[in-house]
Amino acid sequence: MEKKKIDDANFEETGYSYTLSLISGKYKPVILYCLMEYEPVRFNDLRRYLKTVADKTLSQKLKELENDGLISRYVYNQMPPKVEYSLTERGHSLMAVLDKLCDWGNENRPSKQGGAL
Repeated sequence: MEKKKIDDANFEETGYSYTLSLISGKYKPVILYCLMEYEPVRFNDLRRYLKTVADKTLSQKLKELENDGLISRYVYNQMPPKVEYSLTERGHSLMAVLDKLCDWGNENRPSKQGGAL
């Protein structure tokens, strides 16, 4: 079998690159994880869950996830406004990947007693 040459490779054309483009950043994976565990979730609940995120940043990340078809936004017709976020079918299909990341972290996290591996 012929060995692949890196000179011919283009990372941006890989499925790995595409997946990372959807979930990359500080907040997107955490938002998706939160929705996986607690959906539906309101904006203020997400903000409290993330602790240090600015409203503008959270809004931007939610819009990006919505535009990518991973989450849906439901606006209730009431005052004061109420908005809830949930995973779409496409978003649910990504949860197997995030579950594997979680499993790896649980298996490789240094124990509180023993320090780093």
